[in-house]
Amino acid sequence: MSPSRPNTIRIGAERIAFSEFIKIAYGSRIQLSAAGFYKTPKIHWNRSEGRGRPFFYYAYGASCSEVSVDTLTGEYQVDRTDVLHDVGKSLNPALDIGQVEGAFVQGMGWLTTEELWWDAKGRLRTHAPSTYKIPLASDRPRIFNVKLAEWSVNREETIRRSKAVGEPPFMLPISVLEAISMAAASVAEYRIAPRLDAPATPECVLLAIERLRRAAKNG
Repeated sequence: MSPSRPNTIRIGAERIAFSEFIKIAYGSRIQLSAAGFYKTPKIHWNRSEGRGRPFFYYAYGASCSEVSVDTLTGEYQVDRTDVLHDVGKSLNPALDIGQVEGAFVQGMGWLTTEELWWDAKGRLRTHAPSTYKIPLASDRPRIFNVKLAEWSVNREETIRRSKAVGEPPFMLPISVLEAISMAAASVAEYRIAPRLDAPATPECVLLAIERLRRAAKNG
């Protein structure tokens, strides 16, 4: 399409209307659309034996989080998170860091606020943003440091030896859940492992703290 002359096609020095171009292609039985499919190499899996290579390559990451928990209410905030993530030889570091940050906050929501509940008739009540608590920008760690493993190079022959970001950073906020769990364990001098399920809503945290207090008192 020509930006200076809308709805026209330029072929060399000739210009024709787009509608006429379509008629010519149709009359000449020329396909104007195409489809492609990428087949990931080197992967195979034997389900019965539980053996094989299910992935082309692996990406790695590590995170450490600090939280503050109000032991009277169960409320908490994430004070600091440090993340190091492997994306191979990054094609666009700014884009990759943004992807890791977004996945981390999304994972925080999965592990701390996004609670599903059904009423007595089996109807899902957390079905909309008004009832389903997704994390906001204000829920991000107060100090949020994300770095890429700049020394990493994908051993497989990917584009410029990069690695896709995608879902892996979503699992890194497990450090937030564990930090909340450890903070709750402090009320029993870390002698008892708290039973803290995900999502760790303030209500769940407070219930875990109360169980720990009772166990510590009776123990």
